[in-house]
Amino acid sequence: MKIVAIIGAGTMGNGIAHTFAQNGFTVKMIDVSEEALEKGMTTIFTNLDRMQNKGSITAEEKMKTVSNIICYTDIEDGVVGADLVIEAATEKLDLKLRIFKKLNEYCSHNTVFATNTSSISITQIASVVAHPERVIGMHFMNPVPLMPLVEVIRGYNTSDEVTQFITTLASKLGKTAVEAHDYPGFVANRILMPMINEAIETLYNKVAGVSEIDSVMKLGMGHPMGPLQLADFIGLDVCLSILNVMYDGFKNPKYAPCPLLVNMVNAKKLGIKSGEGFYDYSESKKAEKVSKQFITYP
Repeated sequence: MKIVAIIGAGTMGNGIAHTFAQNGFTVKMIDVSEEALEKGMTTIFTNLDRMQNKGSITAEEKMKTVSNIICYTDIEDGVVGADLVIEAATEKLDLKLRIFKKLNEYCSHNTVFATNTSSISITQIASVVAHPERVIGMHFMNPVPLMPLVEVIRGYNTSDEVTQFITTLASKLGKTAVEAHDYPGFVANRILMPMINEAIETLYNKVAGVSEIDSVMKLGMGHPMGPLQLADFIGLDVCLSILNVMYDGFKNPKYAPCPLLVNMVNAKKLGIKSGEGFYDYSESKKAEKVSKQFITYP
C-alpha cells in the first residue's frame, strides 16, 4: 500500500498528508479550493522547517516529504489509484455523505475508506457505500505529526481485515492505534467534550474566570492545557458540533451545549482560527490575554 488520498487540506487534512508523506507514502491531497491547498502546503512547509531547525529531520528528508505530496482540486482525479482514501473534511454529516457517495462511484470496491470524523457515526457514513465492511474511522489528534494517538473506530459492518490493516498502518506511521466502537463521540470526545462544556458552564455561572479555571486544571489536575484554552485551540464551532452530535445521539441533557458556547459560535468568536475566543489572539497565538468580554468575570 503506497498511495493514499486525503480529502481536505485544512488543519487535520494537511497534518495527515504531512505524516504519510514523511513516512514514504505518495499522498494525493484533495480540496475543492486552490487557496486551501496552497495554505495547507504552506503549513506543511512551515512545520517541516520547524522540525529541521530542531534537528529532528534533515533538509533532504524535508524536501523528500514535500515531493511525496501532489495536490488536486478534482476528487475523481485525486482518488485514482489510491489504495486508501481518508476523508478529513468539515465535521458535517451531509458533506461527508456526499463525499462518500462520490468515493463509492469513483473508487474500486477494494479501496479502503477511512474518515477522520471525531464524533459522527461510522455506520451512518458507510451506509451510502457498497461493501460497507471497508469503511472505518481513523481519528487522528491535532497536531497530527506530533500526537501519537489514532482512535480506530469500527462501524457496525467494518471487517476484521480492514481493522487490522488500519491498526498496522498506524504503527507504520509511528502512531499507537486504540480501538473504539461506533457510538457518538467515541472515546476521546465522549470524555473530553463534557469536560470542556462543564468548564464553559463554570465560566457562564461566574464561579471563576477564564484564567482561573484553566489554572486549576493545569496546576491541580496536571493537564498541559486548560479546557478553555483547549476549546479555543480545537475551535468553538467544532466543539459545538461534536456536542450536538452527542446530544442528538444520546438524548441525554448532560451533553447539551452551554448557552455561552452557542452564543460565542453565533458571534463568530471561534478561538484561535478567528483571533478571539476565551482568549484574545490578536497579538499572539498563545493564550496569554483573556478576551475583553471575560476580563470582569466573575
